[in-house]
Formats: sequence, structure tokens, C-alpha cells
Amino acid sequence: MKTLLFVSQIVISVLLMLAVLSQQRSAGLSETFGGGGSFFVAKRGAEKVLSIATVVLAVLFVGNSIAFLFV
Repeated sequence: MKTLLFVSQIVISVLLMLAVLSQQRSAGLSETFGGGGSFFVAKRGAEKVLSIATVVLAVLFVGNSIAFLFV
């Protein structure tokens, strides 16, 4: 059981890294605090799927980490 959790943790972490790194970058930290004059645009298509996949992988990663506590 511990080996299965360990292997799944590695697979999930690699997939999570790929999902985060493949997302588009914004203008940076200055835009977060009002430096950019852009407007909000809803995510569509592949960008939306990638965003949802990132959230799902993050939840799986945390759940798998918590499962390590009880094994």
C-alpha cells in the first residue's frame, strides 16, 4: 500500500508541475496590484480544461499526502 501511495505521489506531482508550467503567464506581479489596465476575460477551451485539471491534481496531491500520514 505504501509503495502504491509513493508511486502515485510521484506521478501526481509530475503531472501537477506540467499543468502549472503549461499555463499562460500574465503580465506579472504588478498586474495583480493594479498595474495593468487590462480587463477580465473568462477562460475558454483548453485553458479552462487545464485550469480545472490543475485544481483536481492539487486536490489529489493533498489527499495523497494526507493518506501518507495514516499509512
